[in-house]
Amino acid sequence: MNDADKANSKCLIEAVDVDKSYTTKREKIHVLVQTHLKVFSGEVLGIVGASGVGKSTLLHVLGGLDRPVKGSVIFKGHDIYKQGNGYLDNFRNVHTGFVFQFFNLLPDFTALENAMFPALIQDKKKAVAKERAEYLLCEVGMKDRMHHKPGELSGGESQRVALARGLVNQPDLLLADEPTGNLDTYASDQLIELIRKLNQEFNQTFVLVTHSQRVAGQLDRVLELVNGKVSPINSNLVI
Repeated sequence: MNDADKANSKCLIEAVDVDKSYTTKREKIHVLVQTHLKVFSGEVLGIVGASGVGKSTLLHVLGGLDRPVKGSVIFKGHDIYKQGNGYLDNFRNVHTGFVFQFFNLLPDFTALENAMFPALIQDKKKAVAKERAEYLLCEVGMKDRMHHKPGELSGGESQRVALARGLVNQPDLLLADEPTGNLDTYASDQLIELIRKLNQEFNQTFVLVTHSQRVAGQLDRVLELVNGKVSPINSNLVI
């Protein structure tokens, strides 16, 4: 997404002055400090930073998994942490998808069954969930491997299944936490190429946390998290 595209794009989700801290027996650790960022519909946004700086925490706050101490997370005009009962569950199940570094595939189930699970949790009919999962597994290059269990798949294949699973409910936003962290360079480049393909074909919005400058260089826009705040590290100054 270039600057002209972004000018015509809507802000999908925004973190406004978000604070997040944790208290240990010895000290209070400030992870996010008045953090502010916007994610635009249809972009692939990267968040980089040193290990332990709070990138995953920021992703979890955006995804409704970890409530901030202060500040707001605005999704389509609504603060996700200030709505009524059931809103957060619906936000996580319907509007967001998650992809994690360690895949989190269930070992006793096939790739197809793993990809179907989020749809089944939404009480969608099994036939509907299967059709959608099969379609996505074909899209991510797993047509001939969808009946294999995770133990029979490579790391790159497992991450492709995880990506299909994250997209099965057609979420507005897909959040990926170090999705290439356990992959070699070839598999990593393939996964990012696949994410770009899905972004272009479906106008799918992605936010990727990564420690890899190689990966970051292939994304639309990159923010760096330092001392609890984000700042742009490429030519686009929108945060």
